[in-house]
Amino acid sequence: MNIPVPPAELPVVRLIPKAEARAIRHGFPWVYANELVTDRRTRGLKPGALALLEDAGRQSLGLVAVNPTSKIICRMLDRDPEAVIDEAWFAARFARALAHRERLYDAPYYRLVHAESDGLPGVIVDRFGDVAVVQPNAAWADVLIAPLVAALVAVTGVTTVVMNGTGRARALEGLDERMEVLQGAAPTGPIAVPMNGATYMADVMGGQKTGLFFDQRPNHAFAARLSKGARMLDMFSHVGGFGLAALAGGAGSVLAVDGSAPALELAIKGAEAMGVADRLETRKGDAFDVLTALAEEEARFDVIICDPPAFAPSRQSVEAGLRAYERVARLAAPLVADGGYLGLCSCSHAVDLTKFRNACSRGIGRAARRGQIIHTGFAGPDHPLMPHLAESGYLKAVFYRL
Repeated sequence: MNIPVPPAELPVVRLIPKAEARAIRHGFPWVYANELVTDRRTRGLKPGALALLEDAGRQSLGLVAVNPTSKIICRMLDRDPEAVIDEAWFAARFARALAHRERLYDAPYYRLVHAESDGLPGVIVDRFGDVAVVQPNAAWADVLIAPLVAALVAVTGVTTVVMNGTGRARALEGLDERMEVLQGAAPTGPIAVPMNGATYMADVMGGQKTGLFFDQRPNHAFAARLSKGARMLDMFSHVGGFGLAALAGGAGSVLAVDGSAPALELAIKGAEAMGVADRLETRKGDAFDVLTALAEEEARFDVIICDPPAFAPSRQSVEAGLRAYERVARLAAPLVADGGYLGLCSCSHAVDLTKFRNACSRGIGRAARRGQIIHTGFAGPDHPLMPHLAESGYLKAVFYRL
């Protein structure tokens, strides 16, 4: 059990004289390693240690979590330097996050905590009824996982808490990969999740990320409105995100394409639970290869949605990512029937909306098609955007009529 450290006993870390303290005061939640005085004492702090942050003039900025091994050396936890990071502190943040989600949704299936945007830096919590999946993607959350879980259970009433300690974000923090049940018993199979009139099957123990992507919920709903009676192609479908929503909206047929056979099996199970399996076809394969093959087959669809993984997970990969997004658009556009719709998505936070939209439009033009942009979508309101942190608003979806 973690014993909270009284603020008076916490170490002090300080910004270098040239660091811009104004951004921190105005709400920016991070301090980069080149902005902090990294003397021997600071370098000696253990990853996840708590400290008091001061500006170069020794004015208090708040209470932070420190990780000397990360480029993000400090994450702001509380502007109040007297704050005590204990179970009650976590409970207050969970209660605030829960109140927002309960106002939005009539069933407990949503992202409960969206990291910095909900006051818990680096922490993701997705809720699947009585099961919560926690991704502690920052060292401080690993250190304080016990009070975090205790508060989560107390506030939400979930009976099972799964820790999914995998992924690129943890590697950047110098954390190991761990997958374990911290509370209750592991689910014995996929969890049925109702969303937009469809039923999705979430594998919270072995699936991608937390098992299901809640962020696309409003974009699924918009695509479903376009799909009544339509032939739809759901590229990079995962467990049937756009395709199952389209079937719930009355699509005549859906072809779901993904590189993961287990994900496609879950899509089929979802369609079976909905009673629409006869209208769903799946194809396993590389998306670029399948799009090329469909063109050779002279296939045509009324609605095509392409929702790939992050092609540009960092600033260094932006140009390569933009070329990949352009290529997806170029290959998909010829398959859209005249007057049909093409939805293109990006979850790369390093690619802003303008660059993404331009890449998509170039690809459509290179395919000798012309399109109107009819809608631009973002993540749902259970994925709030922190105004000071562009990374929190990573998802973009641009819909064209060709």
